[in-house]
Amino acid sequence: MQARPQRTTRWWMGLLWTALALLPAGTALAQRTEGDRAAATGAYQAEVAVRNQTDGERDKAFARALAQVLGNVTGDRTAAQRDGMREELARADDYVDGYDYRQDEGVSATGAPSFQTMLVVRFKQDDVDDLVAMFGLPSWPQPRPKPVLWLAIDDGSGPRLVGLGQVNAARSVLEAAKARGYALGLPAGNAAEQAAVGAIWRGDTAAIAALSKRYSPPMQLIGKLRRSPGGWTADWTFVDGGKVLANWQNSSTDARRAMAGGADGAADALFKRYAKASPAGAPGVYRIRVLGIRGADDYLRLAGYLDGISIVRRVAPASATPEALELDVELASGIANFARYVGRGSVLSPVAATADAAPGTATFLLGGA
Repeated sequence: MQARPQRTTRWWMGLLWTALALLPAGTALAQRTEGDRAAATGAYQAEVAVRNQTDGERDKAFARALAQVLGNVTGDRTAAQRDGMREELARADDYVDGYDYRQDEGVSATGAPSFQTMLVVRFKQDDVDDLVAMFGLPSWPQPRPKPVLWLAIDDGSGPRLVGLGQVNAARSVLEAAKARGYALGLPAGNAAEQAAVGAIWRGDTAAIAALSKRYSPPMQLIGKLRRSPGGWTADWTFVDGGKVLANWQNSSTDARRAMAGGADGAADALFKRYAKASPAGAPGVYRIRVLGIRGADDYLRLAGYLDGISIVRRVAPASATPEALELDVELASGIANFARYVGRGSVLSPVAATADAAPGTATFLLGGA
């Protein structure tokens, strides 16, 4: 009659050891200092590490935070690398709605306290959405699904399932999912689910999908994390409605990094399947007609303005008359997005096409100096 309590004790001690083993040497779980409790929540907020609270450091951090938010909102981790986006990141402060600092405290390898300042940035949702639309980026719609994470960890003493009771052991993958703009859930960890660890280890996705029927939606991120030469290796499978969408592997000397790779792979699979392409048009060369040019000064002002627009790649004169100048403009997005962009300012404004304009030519009026 005493065997069961002893096994239970060994079980929980083993899980505690596993959770501790997931922390890299010389660090501790971050704690927020009293009075500094700001944290990023939602797709339009981000937090980034900064060295200090100077204006220059903050401006650079704004750019990194906006890049993170663009990845959250679109689901595409390369969104900030699109042609022309660098200029928008350079003016990231225009998109900022507010910000706070947070001081995180940890412990160094020597046992001395260490501190990291985090900048938590809130961005203007409508402006970010306009930016996404302007560049014609695919969008991963909200609300987003919350797949169930079926994670088994083998630290050398046999695989064990991570359930709700052991949430700290899976903290890195859960946080990585939040950083990609979605959430992962954990199974309750009852006896039947604990027994399914063997199915996870042998890659029996059908068995795990069947066990997940009590959860919604019918999506599972299935992972097994194990020690390997030089560190840790994680094997992942993402299943949606019983269909395997992706398989991948992550390795790292840091167990938390190997684990976090599961969230990135799942986000990529979800984005690929569910992201919607922008209806505003594809990149290409478009003919535009500009009215209101009265001389060389107006032409130079127009040329300088177009040169500073993020989605404009190249401009070539096509024809000119006393009434209008026609240009071939190569855009990183469609002409509708170009019109949306210039409509935000006062230099160019979209107008109805004149009778002598060729079909398909967008017409704009140059505003006053």
